[in-house]
Amino acid sequence: MYKRRQERTDKGAPKWMVTFSDMMTLILVFFILLFSMSVVDANKFRAIAESFQERAMFEFYPSLIPFDNPAEDSDVKDDPFEEDVDPYDSHLELEEEELDEQLDHLLAEVIEYLEANELTELITATRDDRGVVLVLQEQTLFQTASADIIPDAEPFLEKVGTLLETIPNLVKVEGHTDSRPINTVQYPSNWELSGARASSVIRHLIAEHELDPQRFMSVGYGDTRPVAPNTTDDNLRQNRRVVVVISDPSYEEEDLY
Repeated sequence: MYKRRQERTDKGAPKWMVTFSDMMTLILVFFILLFSMSVVDANKFRAIAESFQERAMFEFYPSLIPFDNPAEDSDVKDDPFEEDVDPYDSHLELEEEELDEQLDHLLAEVIEYLEANELTELITATRDDRGVVLVLQEQTLFQTASADIIPDAEPFLEKVGTLLETIPNLVKVEGHTDSRPINTVQYPSNWELSGARASSVIRHLIAEHELDPQRFMSVGYGDTRPVAPNTTDDNLRQNRRVVVVISDPSYEEEDLY
């Protein structure tokens, strides 16, 4: 009788596992070498880390990876939604405040001049959202149906021009007439007369004080913006006027012009 040869079985892992393990080890070493030769961008890493920390935008969801010394990170505000203060904006605010004070000073000087020269019934000086508003009745500047400045108007315009030399504000000059029609060779209608009167005031200020022409704007409204019904002589006189608006820098330019 023949005895069946017992098959030998090797103990341990299969032989192919050794080769596979060597290959995986080599791959791991290869990636470790690649990582060791790479450069980590510290700024990007910090930005990513800050997005997860406790005081980041989602402050109600604490970070899973807290910093060792979170209090040392002084760049992060307690309120992540609080906007940074722009030094340029602060500078502009200071400039506007200074110009605002200059307008107040200008208004006070004009009122003092009007009271000293007993002109308060012919010229008014007020301040509204547009800025300092000077309203000059026709007789203080022109003869009837004329746009030539009379000599008696020069002292007040001299005062206004001197004050305008001290500030850079824009100036709008408006010409207004009453409803009575005019039809001359020089002024075919109230449109031409009102526009010519506004332009005459601007030309005088620029010529006498060498002011920048780009600061000025001339507008002729004719009889379209009366301040009183054109029914009495007194009302007609009020509507014949020139308005000088020394603009407030905070007022929107499109609204001013």
